[in-house]
Amino acid sequence: MQKIALIVAGGKGDRMNTIIPKQFLLLKGIPILIHTLKQFSHFEKIVLILPSTQFDYWHSLCGVYNFTLKYTLVAGGKTRFHSVKNGLKKVTANSIVAIHDGVRPLVSTSLINRLISKAKEGAGAIPIVPIKDSIRIVGKENSTHIDRSKLYKVQTPQCFFGSDIKKAYAQTFSKYFTDDASVFESIGGKITTVLGENKNIKITTEEDLRISEFIQ
Repeated sequence: MQKIALIVAGGKGDRMNTIIPKQFLLLKGIPILIHTLKQFSHFEKIVLILPSTQFDYWHSLCGVYNFTLKYTLVAGGKTRFHSVKNGLKKVTANSIVAIHDGVRPLVSTSLINRLISKAKEGAGAIPIVPIKDSIRIVGKENSTHIDRSKLYKVQTPQCFFGSDIKKAYAQTFSKYFTDDASVFESIGGKITTVLGENKNIKITTEEDLRISEFIQ
């Protein structure tokens, strides 16, 4: 079955205090997005989703950094949901799809392959990591401790059979969709979890970028 990577990169530079979109910032001298795409070079197909206003700049970066990996470029939508929906138009039903954040460049090939192997018809596979900090719910006048033993942070890539995830994204957008797994669950899909990697961080702040430079 064909493996397809769907890389979603619609970020801006707001929390980075830069006009350059975060996926184009340099990590070890190379744009973050190039690092990310390379992690899926063993897939049969890569679909990259970017805002159409960033196409020219991305193409110029590919030239500067001699990036020649083959991929299909798709314009994003007004939300991440709509961007993924656009990308799925390039996905065949008879495939396994790994949907990944463009600014998670440190994901390992090992984790990607483990997730792909766990995806089944009717059951997607997602990476999770346990929450280490104490957690509290804060109200107007007090706060309450929560048992963290069953709480986990969700990462990407999130993997599904092509036919399943295309069906899930055929529905109307809801504000309760926080990731691909939540979209899939809303139509009755099941989710299998796989232990993720602490280094598989999402680079959204300057601190994240500095940490990634250290552990890359």
